[in-house]
Amino acid sequence: MQKTINLKKAVEFHGHLGPYLVLGLLAGELALEEIGAHKYFDLKVLVYGANARPKSCLIDGLQLSTGATYGKGNIQKYRAKTIKILVSNKKNGKRITLTINKQLMNRLNRLKGHAESELLAKQLLKISRDRIFTLS
Repeated sequence: MQKTINLKKAVEFHGHLGPYLVLGLLAGELALEEIGAHKYFDLKVLVYGANARPKSCLIDGLQLSTGATYGKGNIQKYRAKTIKILVSNKKNGKRITLTINKQLMNRLNRLKGHAESELLAKQLLKISRDRIFTLS
């Protein structure tokens, strides 16, 4: 697995370590690799189902890993029942959709407390991305 961006900087930006922050970091990195995009420009990120905390923490991770920001207008969020991330490369037309594997989503929904959440966040950094995301 590719090393994620500086986790310390991500935590400083976001305010704490949690699994949704890490999921956003990993999803953004994976999407950029898959569609051959570079950070910041020439990409569009659409996020569904990350409307409220803690799920919305995913968006901070996506902003950090992709460079897409609300200020540049190349990331948007939409209400939905399930989390889905669409990333498009505006230069080459490639796009990818990422969803969180159902088993992991069930585990996330059962988390109790910050210590348990932080432990899962650290574990996510060590496991294969194909156990985390489904790509289409």
